[in-house]
Amino acid sequence: MPVISTTPSKSEIQRPVSNLFVLSSLLFALFLNGLPWEGIWLALRPDFVALVLLYWCTHNPWRIGIGLSWTVGILADVADASLFGQHALAYTLLAFGGVVLHRRLQMFDLRQQTIQVFGIFALTYASYALIHWQVNGFVVWQYFLGSLTSTLMWTPLSMMIQAMRHVRMDNDRRHHERRP
Repeated sequence: MPVISTTPSKSEIQRPVSNLFVLSSLLFALFLNGLPWEGIWLALRPDFVALVLLYWCTHNPWRIGIGLSWTVGILADVADASLFGQHALAYTLLAFGGVVLHRRLQMFDLRQQTIQVFGIFALTYASYALIHWQVNGFVVWQYFLGSLTSTLMWTPLSMMIQAMRHVRMDNDRRHHERRP
């Protein structure tokens, strides 16, 4: 089975990612979370914002961290009309896990990373369940289905963002070659 990796090869030097690219990926994830899901699909919906935040926290931890995750969580709370601070707390825990484990996660290929990020997503969804339990008095176990689908989406999302970063690098390279 071929090894799928998001880390660049030894001969490839990755350029820094632009703030606009990070911001647009987070806004697109907020848009995907805001789509009208209902029924079982709502329970199975991956948390796209959590996926993108975890990707950037593991690949760019010095720029995307706990503070930005909290801010995006507040925006997600407002957009979702949920309990104020619920997503902020969950995304802060997610960012902490991503920043602390970013070196460990980058050592693995994508298949092994998927196993590792399941724990981070499970912790994030456990915080949703605990908040729901504190507010409503019961736990909604369907919250944990989202952690499974978010984990399954880790590989395609990582490959897609990495491919978009390579396209940007190729375009920049072509632009610099045309200059005299």
